[in-house]
Parts: sequence; structure tokens; C-alpha cells
Amino acid sequence: MTKNKLKRFADMSAYPNVIETKFEEVFRTDFRLKGRWADEIFGNRHPLVLELGCGKGEYTVALARKYPGMNFIGVDIKGSRMWVGATDALQNNLANAAFLRTRIEFIRSSFAPGELSEIWITFPDPQPQKSRANKRLTSARFLQSYREILQPGGIIHLKTDSQSLFEYTCKVLELNKLNVLECTDDLYHSGYADDILSVQTYYEKMFMDKGFTIKYLKFEISCEPETLFMDVDE
Repeated sequence: MTKNKLKRFADMSAYPNVIETKFEEVFRTDFRLKGRWADEIFGNRHPLVLELGCGKGEYTVALARKYPGMNFIGVDIKGSRMWVGATDALQNNLANAAFLRTRIEFIRSSFAPGELSEIWITFPDPQPQKSRANKRLTSARFLQSYREILQPGGIIHLKTDSQSLFEYTCKVLELNKLNVLECTDDLYHSGYADDILSVQTYYEKMFMDKGFTIKYLKFEISCEPETLFMDVDE
């Protein structure tokens, strides 16, 4: 491990806006902040939004700047990347931005039913192998988790450069009869790219430089709670 990474990990261990979980705190048990983020971290009851796989936290920070009446949490397991956004938020006194270092597989251990209003998924690993389909962050497995922690009618946003992930997600949404609010396979030529959708992450810029178009989906988790989501048969 490089000295730079070690310094970043040391920084984050002292950052008040970073929460790092241990495996035993989230595996088959409830994390201490589950259902308590509003009171213990933000000190208010504003709507709570997650960015999953936040990387350097560009979206978390941009959203927090634009919407001071909402609270935002960037979630990722890569602490060295997260340090960038966490440092930016701290230096700019963004009290409505925090970061959670944990595995997304354990997200239900960290948030209570109905605790969230929206989820952003920004440039996740498309997991192209068929054998790893259930690891895609828009698979039926993850949608079940999101529905539990989102409020009824909660919103999910997906930005990706991956045509295969975009098409897969569209099929999953159609199969499960979920309400698609916005859908484009070329965000910057669609008319949807407002000042928030135009925020470009490190990875987005890298993909665009390689000639990839950016895809965007906005959809609503609107099924009955007892309904099990189905995955597409590829």
C-alpha cells in the first residue's frame, strides 16, 4: 500500500463526515446508524439520498451543493477514492454530505425501511459475464434491497457508459413493470442533461474521451412490498 493511500485512510478515520463499517457490524446484523442517520449524522429530518458506488464522490458533493435542504450519502468500499469527495465536502462545510464505506451488498444493514427518498447509481461495474448478473447493481437482487430502504414510490437514477448494462436494466424494468420516468441512450443529445445530469465524474469523463455515449435511466420502485422482483433470462 502506498504512503498516499495510508495517509488518506488515516485522514478519513478522523473525518467527521465519514463512517466506516467493520464486517461484523453489517453482516447479518443491523449497523448502529440504521434508522438514525437523520438524528445522529445530519441533525435534521431532510430527505436522505444515496449515491451507490460513489467513487471520488463527485455526484454526492454536487448534489449536496445544489440541494441544501436534502442530505446525501456517498457509498463505496474504496476508501482511497472516497477521500477526494469527503475532503471536498469537509473543506467546503457541506454539512449535508456524508460518506459511508461499506459493501453495497450490506446496504439493508445500514438503512431502515423507508429511510431513503432517492438512490443514484453512477457508472457501476457492468459485470458483463452472465455468471455475475446478480452482482449488477440493477439486478433483481439489488432492487429488492432498494425497495426495502426506499420510501414508497422512491426514485432510482442510473448513469452508465455501458450499452449492455443499460439494455439489461431496461429489460429488468420492463419485466417487473416498473415505472420508467426518463430513458435515453445518449444523455447529452437528449435534452435531459440539466445542471445535475451534466455533472461528470472522473470515470464519465474517461469514458467520454474514449467515444462512449452516456446512458441515463430514472425509474420508480412502485411494486407491492410482497412482490418478488424477477431477473431477465439472458
